[in-house]
Amino acid sequence: MSVLIIGKFKGDTVKFRQSLEERAGEFAAIAERSQAAGGLHHQFGIGDGFVLVVDEWESVEHFQKFMADPDLQAFIGAVGGAPEPPEVIVAEAVTSPDQF
Repeated sequence: MSVLIIGKFKGDTVKFRQSLEERAGEFAAIAERSQAAGGLHHQFGIGDGFVLVVDEWESVEHFQKFMADPDLQAFIGAVGGAPEPPEVIVAEAVTSPDQF
């Protein structure tokens, strides 16, 4: 059973947008590590003063272990993430007839 994880990170969204281009290789490397660690799907969204992360992971434990990496935490701060912890929602992923 996989889990959906939605994180809302407050921070500098202008800096984050710039980093998506300027540090694209680092984002790609993190994506590879994420997939090797149990990440199944990943996407960002940008709102007013926050970045939304929408992920699917094999388990909560896989996600927590991945996010505990101090290098990843430093990267999040370097690309505009505020030092405060994000809001996180975790839910069991289910299939439905209207899914696309």
